[in-house]
Amino acid sequence: MSRPGIAVRVLVAAGAVAVLVSIAFAQSTAPPVKKAEDEYMNIQVFKGLPADQLVPAMQFISNSLNADCEFCHVRGSFEKDDKEPKKTAREMIKMMNEINKANFEGHRAVTCFTCHHGSQDVANVPAIPETEPKPPQPPVKPESLPTAASLLDKYVAAVGGADALAKVKSRYQKGTMTGFGGRSFPVEVYAKAPDKRASYVQMGPGANITAYDGKNGWLGNPGRPPRDMAPDEAQHARMDADIMFAVDVKKMYSKFDVAPADKVNGHDVWMVVARNEGQPPLRLYLDQQSGLLVRLQRYLETPLGRNPTQIDYDDYKDADGVKVAQTWTVARPQGRFTIKVDETKTNVDVDDAKFAKPAEAPKPPDAPKKP
Repeated sequence: MSRPGIAVRVLVAAGAVAVLVSIAFAQSTAPPVKKAEDEYMNIQVFKGLPADQLVPAMQFISNSLNADCEFCHVRGSFEKDDKEPKKTAREMIKMMNEINKANFEGHRAVTCFTCHHGSQDVANVPAIPETEPKPPQPPVKPESLPTAASLLDKYVAAVGGADALAKVKSRYQKGTMTGFGGRSFPVEVYAKAPDKRASYVQMGPGANITAYDGKNGWLGNPGRPPRDMAPDEAQHARMDADIMFAVDVKKMYSKFDVAPADKVNGHDVWMVVARNEGQPPLRLYLDQQSGLLVRLQRYLETPLGRNPTQIDYDDYKDADGVKVAQTWTVARPQGRFTIKVDETKTNVDVDDAKFAKPAEAPKPPDAPKKP
């Protein structure tokens, strides 16, 4: 097979996934047992897959090839097969599944990213480095490692202690989000114990909303009806919403390990890896001196692979006895944004309506006032 042929088929791999999605998104209140073909048009290789797994799968393809939806799909008519990369993507997904079945007992050892590495083309010739390569250096292992329990206890103490956290019934933050080519937008974040949270980013005529209402997560964008999060995605939103996260993380996972890690933004850190059987790990990077969380890494499981998210926390300040990060950066394979808080208020009146999914994307609500 010629190299151009391989490139096309590889590029299509990402598109194929998107194609399978055929996002002629039909709004529905159907239960999660609905299949992809019930919700989307022209589904082929993803028949039988739960409908809420299609978008995460498309995102994995997009991340693996560094391509947008229109690489494979026709704008406004995602169900059409007009683009060759979409057809190739279907074949590449089949090939990937066959490789894993024949060689890895069906385990997902090979993914789109295995060959693409963030490129729409695949490299089949070794690259020549600009300078003489250095031999890999084995990591330096410390003589001893602290226990995960001691590090998590220090984290709780660093933010103010369990008693201080329990006194926080709500929190309001106002600031600026910067990203998407250096642009800045006003942002408001509402949180209410134990696990409700909503962020409103004012972008032009409407607000982009990410919310968890205590049971379900949803996303809102101007000009479009709000969309429910997939279950795993909603679990991550619940984690962000948990005001008592420093305490509750020990209840969320069954096993914890400690490993050395590189510096994070100038901080010497310990990495605590939290695990549950059959689920992706959660990695917490805790400052060796202060005990505060400076980085969190987690993964969204999809039918094709894991989509990573990294959150860096900085500029902790006291807010009624609890240290709260005033700056955080959310990074994913195809972009990142930073939220910088200018104002934080605790124990304010926050109406539950702030977190409820509306029929139409709402305008950002007024800031709450302390009673």
